[in-house]
Amino acid sequence: MRYAFSVSPLWQVVATLLVALVTSVRAAEPPNVIYIIADELGYYELSGLGNPNIQTPRLDRMAREGMRFTQALAGSSVCAPTRCCLMTGKHSGHTSVRSNGGGTPMRAGEITVASVLKQAGYATGGFGKWGCGGRGSTGVPEHHGFDLFLGYYDQVHAHSYYPPYIIRNSEEVPLKDNRGSSDGETYSHYVIFDAAKQFIRDHKDQPFFCYLPITPPHGIFDIPDSDPAWAIFEDKPWPEQAKRYAAMVAMVDRQVGEVFDLLSELELDEKTVVFFSGDNGGADYFADGQHPRGIHGANVNPRTGVEFRGKKGNLYEGGLRIPMIARWPGKIAAGTLSDLLCYFPDILPTIAELTGNKAPEDIDGMSLVPELIGEQAAGRKQSHHKYLYWELGRQTAVREGNWKAIRPGPNQPWELYDLAQDISEKQDVAADRPEIATRLAAYAEEAHEPVVEGTFARREMHERDRAAKFGGRDPANASTGRVNGLSQEGLMLRKDWKVVRFSSESNENNRLAQHAIDGKPRTHWHTQFGAELARHPHELVIDLGRTATIRGFRYLARQDGGWNGAVAECEFSVSETSDEFGEPVAKVTFKKVKRSQEATCDAVSGRFVRVRILSEVNGGPWASIAELGVIGD
Repeated sequence: MRYAFSVSPLWQVVATLLVALVTSVRAAEPPNVIYIIADELGYYELSGLGNPNIQTPRLDRMAREGMRFTQALAGSSVCAPTRCCLMTGKHSGHTSVRSNGGGTPMRAGEITVASVLKQAGYATGGFGKWGCGGRGSTGVPEHHGFDLFLGYYDQVHAHSYYPPYIIRNSEEVPLKDNRGSSDGETYSHYVIFDAAKQFIRDHKDQPFFCYLPITPPHGIFDIPDSDPAWAIFEDKPWPEQAKRYAAMVAMVDRQVGEVFDLLSELELDEKTVVFFSGDNGGADYFADGQHPRGIHGANVNPRTGVEFRGKKGNLYEGGLRIPMIARWPGKIAAGTLSDLLCYFPDILPTIAELTGNKAPEDIDGMSLVPELIGEQAAGRKQSHHKYLYWELGRQTAVREGNWKAIRPGPNQPWELYDLAQDISEKQDVAADRPEIATRLAAYAEEAHEPVVEGTFARREMHERDRAAKFGGRDPANASTGRVNGLSQEGLMLRKDWKVVRFSSESNENNRLAQHAIDGKPRTHWHTQFGAELARHPHELVIDLGRTATIRGFRYLARQDGGWNGAVAECEFSVSETSDEFGEPVAKVTFKKVKRSQEATCDAVSGRFVRVRILSEVNGGPWASIAELGVIGD
């Protein structure tokens, strides 16, 4: 039954005012915030940008319904430092986590996106890889604003999708029938992602912040054969790992769609701003002669062939350029492209302003709100960075507009690139524009302050989590069953040998140079990756204890479940002194196998042997040796 009412002009005015008041109140309701990070997803690995291999229909749709950023940059080019920049709003000259050791902690009391929103009454949940403090440290997420965090605190733990447990607020959550590495029945990412969706359901009636720094497609490239994404790629003519990687990206795309479907079901679509991005620049995975930058071309424009120089781990564009999309129906105009220069330190002040909160004073980021919703709606113009800054180990980079200055190492000169003309960073113009190079170098001096990391009260739980990658065994003894040994036929005795020089060694998990010649295949030497990352070439110099006739060398790869550092290209040199070596007596490219391998040479006399490692079987920057032997008298 319908009723018609006759309303006086005065009541019409009152009714109009009431409607305006209600509309204003609704508009003032703070939005929910979801931030999804796909670990290591490259800029050009979205099909919307023309990638010929990987299809990402839900992410492409997200871009059509929101804003895609073309100049969004990571906070760093590796996992832990970039996450700290995002969480704290600071660049890497001011953050407490600048190394990528896995569990380096933030300092106690540091303000994060989560702590800003928690103080404002938001429910705060994190799901995935934290990377800003291992268990037992000042950096655990529940001490930095998260009501709930489920996943991995340590990055080494996060390499496996089948660990025996994951972590929920520093407590272990067992995963049924999992034995570490690729061995198990419970795919950890499903558990983590399902918990994120449940968190959204549980808090649909209050404002929430859902942070999803998910692990795929990084780590061991594992995806269950039963996952629908695997069926898309299992018959592709690519190496197995390249197919698994592509399937993991497709899985992430599908799950992003599931988030949007859930928001629609709960009638939260217009009340929720969703961000999606990579965490750092892509890696050139699965490179071969036909695809020197990797089969999937993370850093190669598939439409033009123009490349970003570098990749994950360095500060050229390939290490920093990330895909980033924001969607908020009714607030962010659909189908918008933004070329605003921005990076991870901007996320905290942006989310703070979107939700009506105040960002800390001591941050380096700027709010992107005028860019996202328009300057009229924001009530101000979009600000711009004076400069952007990055440091990672020995590398430093500064960006001022289209000018990019990079110093690859402390004893190397500054390079300068005009990215408006040279996005591939091929033409160093520092000599032509010294005034600009000098100005950007001065910004770098201004931006850097000595790092002060957080601390561990105890490290036992953290080390246990790192070992969980291998099923709970110590990584040095993580091989299941019998390990291989070095073939002993024709080898010299090693009782008088000494390592007299090494390029670097890792103190984490006791990966010291002496392990390369200790006769124990369960131990191994690994180059430095914590605090600073040592890169190729890597070398060991060994004193045989006497002059000998040498006819070859034997090498044994690390015998645990990992491959990081396993040697590919390698040179051996022999000398009577430890300081000077001539041309190599043997050059070899070792295979990706765990058994003993050999490099022979013409008979040569000498007391000192130098092994020089030029590359790693997976294209990584490391080197490792379980055992090294010398064939001779």
